[in-house]
Amino acid sequence: MNTNRGISLKLCLAVIVGVLAFGSAGAQKATEEDRKKTKTKQAQAVSKEVYERIQKAQEMVDAKDYNGALKSLKNLYNPDKLTEYEQANVLNYLGFVYYNMDDIGNAIRIYTQMIAIPSLEPQMAKQTTFTLAQLLTMEEQYARALATLDKWFVLETNPAPEPFILKAQNLYHLERYQDMVEPIENAMRVAKERGKPVKEDWYGLLNFAYFQQENYRKVRDIQKILLVNWPKKRYWKSLAGAYTELGEDEKLIYAYDAAHTQGMLEKEAEFITMAQLYLQAEVPYKAAVLLDEKMNAGIVKKTEKNYRLLSQAWMLAMEDEKSIPALKAASQLASHGELDQRLANAYLNVGNYAECVKAGNAAVRKGGLKNPDNMQISLGMCLYNLKRYSDAKAAFRKAANTARSKRTANQWIRVIDADIERNRQIRLAEEAARKKRQELEAKRAKAARA
Repeated sequence: MNTNRGISLKLCLAVIVGVLAFGSAGAQKATEEDRKKTKTKQAQAVSKEVYERIQKAQEMVDAKDYNGALKSLKNLYNPDKLTEYEQANVLNYLGFVYYNMDDIGNAIRIYTQMIAIPSLEPQMAKQTTFTLAQLLTMEEQYARALATLDKWFVLETNPAPEPFILKAQNLYHLERYQDMVEPIENAMRVAKERGKPVKEDWYGLLNFAYFQQENYRKVRDIQKILLVNWPKKRYWKSLAGAYTELGEDEKLIYAYDAAHTQGMLEKEAEFITMAQLYLQAEVPYKAAVLLDEKMNAGIVKKTEKNYRLLSQAWMLAMEDEKSIPALKAASQLASHGELDQRLANAYLNVGNYAECVKAGNAAVRKGGLKNPDNMQISLGMCLYNLKRYSDAKAAFRKAANTARSKRTANQWIRVIDADIERNRQIRLAEEAARKKRQELEAKRAKAARA
């Protein structure tokens, strides 16, 4: 849970401004008589000395002299000499200084002390209680944060959606998944009543709560809402998972396939999504045919990303030859070597070792490889098949520098050394045989002359 530092800053400044009458939009519109009454009331609540010392602490905070501000405020705080109203404001600013020093523990201690003041002004009590709940959440004191939030909900008669979400997040950390549902739905209700958007992550939180309860019908319904408003691949996958749990796993791919058959799919994103669904359903050949057709028709753009998807589909369909044109096109558009690495592997699979070496070298040259040792393994294998043993061993030695590939690389090096030795023995045997034949032929020639 990330708590916005600006909330605490807003709280402290709002309180200080209210107490010391620095001015506000409402104050500017007030009559001169109202301003005089406000000033008189504040003078009774906050003495000139307290005002000046808080103002001095403010200057120290502005100069980022937090230790100086802390010392000044601690010296100022004396319950025997300050009214409860003054105590509240000094404590409020003390908590703010601690927060800016990233001393959340002491900020929590001070704000807890502050809300315990019997005569604490209701608005200040409400604001401070909510800030305290946020800080406790930051410190992962979820049970205490939850209890503090419950106190805040008593004080706040018309809460916004966000505090309900904060409550749900604390319940999440306490693994009280069933209890999460009510506050999230309250947040959604309030947002709709106020004409505010219901946020994507709220649905995600609600989805998680229902998922933990294995209520897959609710999960399915939430995923449909997410797909309508925020179409993303992970929501398709989650919806597919819900269909599977409900025994309806065929519905997603069949629904999309039916829409395509009836010509209802028109946009590039729809065809890409459908191809991805084919891949998820383990029918990559259909995904590849669909993408190839729509890219040739100009509906799906010939971008690096789409060529990458097309090549992946062909490779998963065990059509390495067909994946090569897409990989070549994608690699030409890419600044990194990842697609060249895939291209090299495709050439390796179809036995085109010379092109494999070219693509492999391009991959190494461009860089940006997630697993450069794997590229060296593939490069070494292609070089080996070209009988470029010295270059192959060099590639395998580079791969062996990575612990993951060391064993495989060393095995290949032993294979190459064995081949070299075997070839040497063959050459020696052939040379010996050649000499033997020459000797026999010489003997025969000599015998014939005799």
